[in-house]
Amino acid sequence: MTKFALGLMSGTSADGLTVCAVRPAPFKILHFKNYPYPAALQTRLLNAVRLAAPELSRLNYELGALYAKTVWKFLKDFNLRAEDILVTGSHGQTVYHGPHDKTPNTLQIGDASFLACETGAPAVSDFRAKDVALGGEGAPLIPFFDEYIWGQNEAKILLNVGGISNFSVVGKNVKTFGFDAGPGNTLIDLASQQLLHKPFDKNGQTAAKGTPDKALVKKLLKQKFFTQKPPKSLDKNEFGKTYLEKYFAFSNCQNVPDLLATLTYFTAAAVAKAVTDFVPKNAQKELVVSGGGCYNQTLLKFLRELLPHINVTTTLAYGIDPQAKEAAAFALFGWLALKRKINHCAHATGARQNTVLGKITL
Repeated sequence: MTKFALGLMSGTSADGLTVCAVRPAPFKILHFKNYPYPAALQTRLLNAVRLAAPELSRLNYELGALYAKTVWKFLKDFNLRAEDILVTGSHGQTVYHGPHDKTPNTLQIGDASFLACETGAPAVSDFRAKDVALGGEGAPLIPFFDEYIWGQNEAKILLNVGGISNFSVVGKNVKTFGFDAGPGNTLIDLASQQLLHKPFDKNGQTAAKGTPDKALVKKLLKQKFFTQKPPKSLDKNEFGKTYLEKYFAFSNCQNVPDLLATLTYFTAAAVAKAVTDFVPKNAQKELVVSGGGCYNQTLLKFLRELLPHINVTTTLAYGIDPQAKEAAAFALFGWLALKRKINHCAHATGARQNTVLGKITL
């Protein structure tokens, strides 16, 4: 049987756990599947930042046990054996990300001990902490993966649209870097859940019927974060309900399609501004999108309008499912950590040096 590494990813939307099996060398994605969380658990995770220590500790262990249970489902679903697991790399669920606090910090939960105990294979977790200890933002981590996969090819921008939008710039004649660009799906999803009673605006269908308020978006893009030079990263709550209400008159919405069109345009315009302001001209040729946002056709339409000189495509063009990419990256990170090899791009995070990220549980 082929030995494989597992990667686990639960993003800022906290809608489920993506599990991915990869062959590390030569790299290949073998299988992946997303396992949705129950609605009640998603709500608890989205509000975990407000929990007291006992409740947060309990959730940390509960989530770790769920990760292990989900891995067993994944093994059964794809007829894989636990004894063939080389390592499991688990990102965990981000509860809080505060790299600019008085004491820089970041917190991901989902204790990896359960993975190691239940599978018998080493588990690697808590990848962001060492980067913060080295003076970095703790994010983004994916630029290393993007360089690993695409670094020898023509320069390109790899955009992930999850809860937050972030991208990497990699390729020949480019020093790899990346940063968080702004809101991804967070604002769109919040508005969809409250006004449409749907988890998200599927394919951007409702936004497609509206007209974006481009003047408002232009004004918002003058805010400090968007003009700040990288490295930079975001906590998902920076573009949450408070932001939605303050700048988009959310509770008094009279036209839902227009609101969703504006939020979608805001997401695209933040990416376009980041590309225009901070990406070298020789790398502004191709934008390869992944994450749940790549299925939002209205978002892709706005990206093409705002960046007409760039070819906008998705990772499917390169044989990588857009929803598997981040979980696959953490499988690779875990495998490299176990081998004590660099799995880190300090230039993207602002850390003092490249290092081996992750804590190993045997």
